[in-house]
Amino acid sequence: MSSSCQKLQGYEFYQKVLGGAKLVLAPMVDQSEYAWRILSRRYGAQVCYTPMIHAKMFCDEGNKQYRTDVWSTGKYDRPLIVQFCANDPEVLLKAALKVQDQCDAVDLNLGCPQHIARRGHYGSFLQDEWNLIYKLINTLHENLSIPVTAKIRIFPEVEKTIKYAKMIESAGAQLLTVHGRVREQKGHKTGLADWTQIRKVKYIGLESIAVLFIYYSLHLTDMQMKLIQALKIPVISNGNILYFEDIQRCLDVTGADGVMSAEGNLYNPAIFANMYPPVWQMAKEYLEICRTVPTKIAYIRGHLFKIYQPALPFHIDLREQLAKVNTFEEIFALSEELRERLMKTAAESGKDTEIRKDENGFKIFPHWICQPNIRTENGSSKKEKKEVIESNNLSDTLQREQDNNANNDSKNDNSNNSLYDEESTQFTVSSLFVESSLIS
Repeated sequence: MSSSCQKLQGYEFYQKVLGGAKLVLAPMVDQSEYAWRILSRRYGAQVCYTPMIHAKMFCDEGNKQYRTDVWSTGKYDRPLIVQFCANDPEVLLKAALKVQDQCDAVDLNLGCPQHIARRGHYGSFLQDEWNLIYKLINTLHENLSIPVTAKIRIFPEVEKTIKYAKMIESAGAQLLTVHGRVREQKGHKTGLADWTQIRKVKYIGLESIAVLFIYYSLHLTDMQMKLIQALKIPVISNGNILYFEDIQRCLDVTGADGVMSAEGNLYNPAIFANMYPPVWQMAKEYLEICRTVPTKIAYIRGHLFKIYQPALPFHIDLREQLAKVNTFEEIFALSEELRERLMKTAAESGKDTEIRKDENGFKIFPHWICQPNIRTENGSSKKEKKEVIESNNLSDTLQREQDNNANNDSKNDNSNNSLYDEESTQFTVSSLFVESSLIS
């Protein structure tokens, strides 16, 4: 029996269930697991997605370990959207029915560009099969008690992207996330996301300046604004979010209802809170969560490599050890060793601590601070040619962090609701904010 008429849809779902969320944690394979979602929510994530789950494997009763590895949640893990990849409507429905009572929506992955998605026939490699996509989404829409959403990549032609989005909406999707990159933009070809395409998916091909002029000069009501929207469901923008400031810039340019962060969150879990904390702080908090939330060692290792990414080149011995450790206690001990080294370096830097700027104008934080992995336009990670442009005194913040360290070490902070003490650890915008110039 269809339940689509009984559940909230579109903006009613977005407002009443998702709370009108502006800050969204992306679905990330092996990386948006329960423990990471707890950490991300502490620092401002308002809606979280699970990692992409393979629907067929999830339903395989002979592979229950897979289900255990990819699916876990808890009382405070809401709002939560579970993402599946699939190419069979019935298999997708079977998987979604197993989780519908523990989440707020089920999402269909139509954006994964990796070779494994090509081989498995899912993700962005379904984007030319509109009849199949319609059936996948519509089957969930007609049979689940919760809404279905979708996440897509754009086509090179904006007109095709708009038609694609409208088809997905007509199938029953109640929210659409648009990643502003085409399928071929991956790996060393990642490049920049196209915010203009996302804007045109949201607003019937109008330029953002025209939308803003209409809205602010004519003071149109929300109902009147909806008349110029290409879609009648909420749109979330994904791509090019490196720093907190990029969030508002993205909302302004795209007109999207919210912003999703993936890589930016992985390198700085506090990005949504407008904080740039020491890497050791984020690592320690995450590991303390993992003490009580069972998490695969491979997931933990992957997160630590990203959190500690700017610091590991200065501690090659620990980087090599991190790649080899196989137990939680070994990882924890290694992280503590790196924490002690980095705190010593930070304390010794004192007033000589400098913010640097590379040849392209990006400010660079000290290597013990959480920071994005900046990519060039062709997608490769930058190797900066640095020059000193200013000097900032970080010692006060670092000293407060050290003064509180004894107290923090004695606490096992596993609360799902608490936010880390901003007074003792926040690197404020005025002293450490990085201006992003990635957006074309």
